[in-house]
Amino acid sequence: MLHYLTVPVTPFAQNCSLVWCDQTQQAAVIDPGGELDRLIAEARRLGITLAAIWLTHAHIDHAGGAGELAERLALPIIGPQEGDQFWIAGLPQQAAMFGFAPAQAFTPTRWLHDGDTVTIGRETLHVRHCPGHTPGHVVFHAPQIQRCFVGDVLFAGSIGRTDFPRGNHEQLIASITERLWPMGDDTVFIPGHGPESTFGQERATNPYVGGT
Repeated sequence: MLHYLTVPVTPFAQNCSLVWCDQTQQAAVIDPGGELDRLIAEARRLGITLAAIWLTHAHIDHAGGAGELAERLALPIIGPQEGDQFWIAGLPQQAAMFGFAPAQAFTPTRWLHDGDTVTIGRETLHVRHCPGHTPGHVVFHAPQIQRCFVGDVLFAGSIGRTDFPRGNHEQLIASITERLWPMGDDTVFIPGHGPESTFGQERATNPYVGGT
């Protein structure tokens, strides 16, 4: 069985998620934006072993701690898609601009593409490329528990910003309607900020994509 725990980190209260296989206690950390000691302590408390870093996209609050965590624990960085390379290269500047702790650029161990899978222990999640908020944004879908880790594509009652460099509103709406909605109305999504919701709830009530 796949389990997860969401830990808000950084001044932006970014939802970092620890995701693990209960058969092996192997875990991935999705979007370690910062507060690495706290994340490591949570993993220790849960009795799980961090084995990989998965990134939805490379904004500072999601990827700011990835390079340091990878070095400290010798972990592979998996994702996002290559379109976010320029955001990764700019992580040190992003950190200074937003008052974050110093962040380092890195080269992911593996870039991700639409239709890929990622594995932790004996559990497999499906990758969908969902550009719009950033060009290389991906999401991680766990159909076995009806969950999807969507980063900043969709929120409860809102959608991701598209006014950043290389953002695209039309792409974002297409990502939501063509790639998230087919996962099913009952799928619960874990956004990059704020509370969880379901795709069905957002289809019915979200003012930006309701009725789509």
